Amino acid sequence: MLGSSMSGDTKVTIYYGPLSWLQEQLGSEKHKYLLDIITEQDAARRRITHAVEGQTLPADEEVERRPKRLVAESADYASVQEHAIMNFVGLIRSINPKQLVLHNPPAHIHLQLAREFSIEVKRYAYPAVTRDTLVRFRDGFAGHLVGQSAVKESLLAAMYPLTTDRRTTPVVLMFYGPSGVGKTESAQFLNELLGGTLLRKQFSMFHNDKFASYLFGGTHSEDSLARDLLDRESGVILIDEFDKANPVFHSAFYQLFDGGVFEDKNYTVEVGPSLIICTSNYGTEDAIRQALGDALYSRFDALIEFKALTKDEIRDVIERLVDDRFSNLAPDEQARLTPNALKTILYPLADKSGNVRKLGKLVDEVISLLLVRALLSEV
Repeated sequence: MLGSSMSGDTKVTIYYGPLSWLQEQLGSEKHKYLLDIITEQDAARRRITHAVEGQTLPADEEVERRPKRLVAESADYASVQEHAIMNFVGLIRSINPKQLVLHNPPAHIHLQLAREFSIEVKRYAYPAVTRDTLVRFRDGFAGHLVGQSAVKESLLAAMYPLTTDRRTTPVVLMFYGPSGVGKTESAQFLNELLGGTLLRKQFSMFHNDKFASYLFGGTHSEDSLARDLLDRESGVILIDEFDKANPVFHSAFYQLFDGGVFEDKNYTVEVGPSLIICTSNYGTEDAIRQALGDALYSRFDALIEFKALTKDEIRDVIERLVDDRFSNLAPDEQARLTPNALKTILYPLADKSGNVRKLGKLVDEVISLLLVRALLSEV
């Protein structure tokens, strides 16, 4: 049962966290959504009612029923008109719900309501790194990643501060090195240990004009990093291809990396003692420093190098890929292939590619080619 402080006649509770958590808190008790009420109000304003002398309107038309519990989810605010956002208190008073539940509202909505109501704020406890996490990471690392033994030790040392009560801000890491050697996979493995869907942003996907509004905030209806941070389920925040961001945007991360607070024109987010991982293809720490500048470079807690795989490590990757793909084939497909024959065909790739991602695609391509040849030879 949701509860909150009283002010006047409406109870107000604000939830900051993922949608899945909010839905758990709401439980099975019935509620109405803000967007549905707004749609009903708009329809009522457009409706023309003809009154006949001597007749009275039905009670449900004469007096609008008061919502028992009104809910607005994080994505709903983007569909509300700008003027209604700016006068959100007026909108709520016109609806007059007994209870108002807001999920990750823009900061100015929170401020408006705080002036008029007594608000209870509830925040989601994001998955945190514990000492047990360190043990499971140590024991499971080799099963998820080939090579990179130095990475394992560096990561364990970097994460340790998150296991203490002293740490209230995020640990910020830079993974650097060639493509396809396990940077993203390491972040995904860490998130698997903690749980929740990984918040992963690829900076190469954003063009400069869209990237500016995404980082600094545009209209309340536009996507933003701040809102994504509020909506996330994970204790790991992965920023892939950080080196693709234009240096003009570096200042947006100073406060986030320093104190775990991210602000744009619409939202304020506190990420707390989370793990922020940035990946890049920089080759050396000097290259990182020159590209990012001292102001941003100094804000990373650790820079962790991922090295190119050796020939033996690439052969190990090929063996793992073949075994994994073969186990997922249908029985009739497995009958047409043998893992050892596949590995023999693929081993020469160890001299050509150290990119695990590309190797995976090549293994899939070879398996498909052999299967289609076997199939056609039977016709």
